[in-house]
Amino acid sequence: MITVEVLLTRLPGLPLGDLERWISNDWVRPDGGQGHYGFREIDVARVRLIRELRDDLAIDEAALPVILLLLDQVYDLRRRLAAQRGGPGPARP
Repeated sequence: MITVEVLLTRLPGLPLGDLERWISNDWVRPDGGQGHYGFREIDVARVRLIRELRDDLAIDEAALPVILLLLDQVYDLRRRLAAQRGGPGPARP
């Protein structure tokens, strides 16, 4: 598991307040509770995705829940299709 401190080191410039807001909004779902979060690589990828959408693509945070939901649905559909074909599905960011 990756701690908050390690995550913030791996993603320079990410404010702790942003990360905490994304967790409280349920956009990122680490294990544990406040002050004792444990992040998996999939959580790190999710944080990177949110930063990219917000910072690089200039998507307003008010629109992020809809975009994240749609992306989750796309990944879920791809995983189901891959399972029907007998192959591994894509990892969800």
